[in-house]
Amino acid sequence: MAAMASTIVSVPSSSSSLSSASAWRGSSLSYSHQLPPASNRQGLVISADLDASPSSPVALTSRSQKGRITGKKPQVMLKFVWMDKNIGIGLDQVVPGHGTVPLTSYYFWPRKDAWEEIKIKLESKKWISRKQTILLLNQATDVINLWQQNATG
Repeated sequence: MAAMASTIVSVPSSSSSLSSASAWRGSSLSYSHQLPPASNRQGLVISADLDASPSSPVALTSRSQKGRITGKKPQVMLKFVWMDKNIGIGLDQVVPGHGTVPLTSYYFWPRKDAWEEIKIKLESKKWISRKQTILLLNQATDVINLWQQNATG
């Protein structure tokens, strides 16, 4: 059995960078190696900064150079598992200096409505702003559309 390779790609969180699925094919992405055959699993990571609030799980504070305490914005990251017949979507929280913590399990589309499941999870997290929820859902839509184009093409 051949070893399965994975590729992890970080994508900027600005909404303009993912205005359409075609943004994925431009020079905005750089891969660490040539992509493996479609039969192998590939990981894809999308992150977005969130507005910090006192109830944020990761509203960390640090001292600035002048001694003032400043808050760091928590981050949430969409993770994708790209396969031939399914695409998995999961939601992780970034803990600076420690990695990520899963907020959800992976939801596999088209077996389930993964987009709707992620929407419900994002809306249940009160510390995630409405704006960031919309941004992450739009990014999930772009990746699902790209997966559909590759699966049918």
